Amino acid sequence: MAYPRVAVAVIAFLLVAAVPAGYSAEAATADQFEVRTTADYVALCTTPPEDDTYQAATAFCYGFAVGAYQYYAALAEQSASYRYVCLPTPPPTRSSALTDFVAWLKTHQQYLPEKPVDTIFRYLQARYPCGQ
Repeated sequence: MAYPRVAVAVIAFLLVAAVPAGYSAEAATADQFEVRTTADYVALCTTPPEDDTYQAATAFCYGFAVGAYQYYAALAEQSASYRYVCLPTPPPTRSSALTDFVAWLKTHQQYLPEKPVDTIFRYLQARYPCGQ
């Protein structure tokens, strides 16, 4: 079963070390933990290590991404018609995926107000579509 390796690859590019233009790494706020928007999610994932909320924000960021991907993977495993994200083997390296995700967000900032799970899968579908 390839889930652990795939999930790790997915999480790696979601942990954004550089953020879209106009954003800076700042302390995560309690309100951002409700992740109403992709901007909230990016803020959590880019909380600076010296911040008091760093561990909680990083754990939340990982957990959110893992949960979202595992749910998708479970559905896709049961029905091939549901599969629309197909990561390459081997999956991208952390640095290349991170660079690609950040570049994608910079040109797709219209998704920052949307739900983060939607934005994550918009990116994945755009970057790793099945059947190509």
